[in-house]
Amino acid sequence: VRAERNALRGGNASTKTRGEIAMTGAQAWRQKGTGRARVGALSSGQRRGGGVTFGPRPRSYTFKVNRKVRRKAFRAALSLHAGRGTLAIVPAGAFNEPSTGDAADKLSSWSEKGSVVVITSGAEDMNTAKSFRNIGRVRAVLPPSGIGVYELTAAQNVVISEDALEAITALASTDITRDSKKP
Repeated sequence: VRAERNALRGGNASTKTRGEIAMTGAQAWRQKGTGRARVGALSSGQRRGGGVTFGPRPRSYTFKVNRKVRRKAFRAALSLHAGRGTLAIVPAGAFNEPSTGDAADKLSSWSEKGSVVVITSGAEDMNTAKSFRNIGRVRAVLPPSGIGVYELTAAQNVVISEDALEAITALASTDITRDSKKP
């Protein structure tokens, strides 16, 4: 979850250091003879108009998560919903045409309350996606390729279409030992 959330961060905050601001390189006054403390460049961080010391720089927050760990987390999130009974499967022909009212009625008749993530299989299941996408408690309507561990753990309920179920089980039940070996 942390890796998925960090990958979404922009990381483009930036400040200018003392070397990047447009200011003279001369000292404010001479080193000796004035009775005041010696002073260097006006662009130093403690002076007004100077550069920022240790400010943010553009960077990437992403980090690598091993394939085995990523798949294991995905399976754990799915099995958590299955164990709680917060996983529902929508039949393939449930929506012949988009109907938000029918989808809202089906969600309200379901005993589980809270936020919902709907997983549909794209073009074949477009009516189901259009039916669920404008309901207040539905967090997201995503294809199987777009679902991640964060979406599964952030939602209290998961609704999967039958067509998408095959793709989700393929993602979750891929043989880890076979995938980790190179051909």
